[in-house]
Amino acid sequence: MGLPNASGDLSTEVEVDAFRRLFPLRFFEKHLLESIRPDARPLGRARDTTIALGAVASANGSALAKIGSTTMLAAIKMEVMAPSMETPDEGCIAIDFHMPPICSPIVRPGRPAEAAPVVAKQLSDTILSSGMINLKELSLVSGKAAWMAYLDIYCLDADGALFDAALLAAVAAFSHLEIPVVSLNDDGKIVLSEEQGLSEREPVNKEKRKVNLGSIPFSLTCILHKNYILTDPTAEEESIMETSVTVVLDSSSQLVSLYKPGGAVLAYTSAIQDCIALTRQRVKELQKILEEAISGMEVD
Repeated sequence: MGLPNASGDLSTEVEVDAFRRLFPLRFFEKHLLESIRPDARPLGRARDTTIALGAVASANGSALAKIGSTTMLAAIKMEVMAPSMETPDEGCIAIDFHMPPICSPIVRPGRPAEAAPVVAKQLSDTILSSGMINLKELSLVSGKAAWMAYLDIYCLDADGALFDAALLAAVAAFSHLEIPVVSLNDDGKIVLSEEQGLSEREPVNKEKRKVNLGSIPFSLTCILHKNYILTDPTAEEESIMETSVTVVLDSSSQLVSLYKPGGAVLAYTSAIQDCIALTRQRVKELQKILEEAISGMEVD
């Protein structure tokens, strides 16, 4: 008696899958009428989010961040450099975002992903304008030596909301970052004490230290479709409903930036206000997740 039911269920499943592939927008709109999404999330709920600090042992700071299936690995490597004449008391941050072919079927080997430079620019603008890092903290000897922080973010799985996950991974990596101990060698150059065997020489910075983070930025991407607002879209949702708004707020809920890359739906004031309100709720969630990850590292 169980076979006909099983066969009927399978047939229904195949029909639903075929309808989803042939008429994706109509499929999603049927769910929107019930204020729910195909993955069973309410419209305003983000996917499950996790942070793992210290994911790369050879880096000075690193983190693995996951929002749903979207996965980002961020790693920071510190190098000593000569500061520029314009800012002799400041270090620098160089940010690069990578999308290897393994992250998505639409990324082809040998061809750079179109989204990569866009996300990299957004990350650079957000991190540098938010005030999270005081570049003067990266100075070693005024006019002579400063730290260059190389931040590389690798997208391991691109299932939507790439900027949100990349920013979260970057913030977590800076939270995990430890500044190495450096000393002056016989030539007057600053080198890593551990590498050069200069542990007995007077160090320029006394011990490994954390960077004091200022206002930490968090973001939320929303999809606008007709009168609906969907938070934290998947890659499928982004491809079907092309109008998105990304709101970046700092840890005190102050607006850092708002990004809307075109799209057919106009972003009315009321819609933007709703997106900002949703982002405020999301910031509280992300702060808690980051704090728990940091506490877990301290315990370990």
